[in-house]
Amino acid sequence: MMSSDTAPMTTDIPLGAEVDPAPAERPADVHLEGRFVDIVPFDAVAHAADLYALSHGEEKEWLWAYLGVPPFESLKAFTAYYAAAAQKDDPLLLAILDKATGKAVGHATYMRIEPAHRVIEVGNILYTPALSRTPGGTEAMYLMARHAFETLGYRRYEWKCNALNAPSRRAAERYGFRFEGVFRNHMIIKGRNRDTAWFAITEEEWPQVTQAFETWLAPGNFDAEGRQRTRLSVLTALVLETGGPPLRRATLDDLPAVEELQRAAYAKNRPLLGVEPVPLLWDYARVFREREVWVYDAPYGVGGVLILQARPDDLLIDSVATSPRSQGTGLGNALLTAADKRAADLGRDVLRLYTGEPLAANIHWYRRKGFSIERVEQMPDRRLVHMMKRIG
Repeated sequence: MMSSDTAPMTTDIPLGAEVDPAPAERPADVHLEGRFVDIVPFDAVAHAADLYALSHGEEKEWLWAYLGVPPFESLKAFTAYYAAAAQKDDPLLLAILDKATGKAVGHATYMRIEPAHRVIEVGNILYTPALSRTPGGTEAMYLMARHAFETLGYRRYEWKCNALNAPSRRAAERYGFRFEGVFRNHMIIKGRNRDTAWFAITEEEWPQVTQAFETWLAPGNFDAEGRQRTRLSVLTALVLETGGPPLRRATLDDLPAVEELQRAAYAKNRPLLGVEPVPLLWDYARVFREREVWVYDAPYGVGGVLILQARPDDLLIDSVATSPRSQGTGLGNALLTAADKRAADLGRDVLRLYTGEPLAANIHWYRRKGFSIERVEQMPDRRLVHMMKRIG
């Protein structure tokens, strides 16, 4: 029986956001085609000999150090083990094939597959010297992640590794996974303790991660000798430090706030332009998929938004916008400074932007910040002033 001073019961219990309870699909018969590699179900007859030869050279102890099994004594033992592994559906073993030769140069698995919770892990990754530190190695991880999120419908994509495996931890962060912590005494592998470092990408983070992957993999990111122009770790950066207010990489959780801020910031230009401002015509879900979106967190919520596009020869500022509550605080200047910093990080020495011709105050402000007019473009319903600035 409740006493008179017992607090009344409440139904306001924090239970987390509601999500679609429909399960994801189980991966099966996976065939993923890329520019550098293809990913197919592992076939011991077709793939074992090539993979054994590439993974059992002088560096074999390093290659197998953090995998669950040691190097194999013979091709026969290797083939028998992988023939059995290829029959399982979890882990689901996939061969990574070099596009030019058709040979197996590595493998990876989808594992710990939980369709009901829409959680899946990539693991048991073996990259031979023919695959490691190549565009194909990065492309393989992109293809598998994209398939998990965009085809199979998972909402969480995990990466786990031995906490002592520094190369794997660096790779996870380079690929856009976020570090979530270390599970101590998590496993016993080869008679040794394993503390496990956990990383993950969520469906809210994936649009910005895939945008980084695709920018890195684009032909324009490589010179005539095949050397990268911009590192993937730069493209997947989560924080943009400028010496002023730091910006963080947006996720789809920020989408409503970004749309609201853009409406508030650009609506005032409608009477001057006589047409809808360009940023108010955008599909922002698509923007998150195709552009870098950075936000400034003010005490009251998102206070500023910076939308950028890294192109082969420049960095385009698609939008620099501040909340009405942030105007007059210098945040606009800070966002432009952040764009300068991002261009330098990306190895671009030219910044470009565009604005409506009637917006004289904007044009004057950009000029004071070092931009000059390159051209005026006549559109069917408006005239756009294109401006540029050299940095460095």
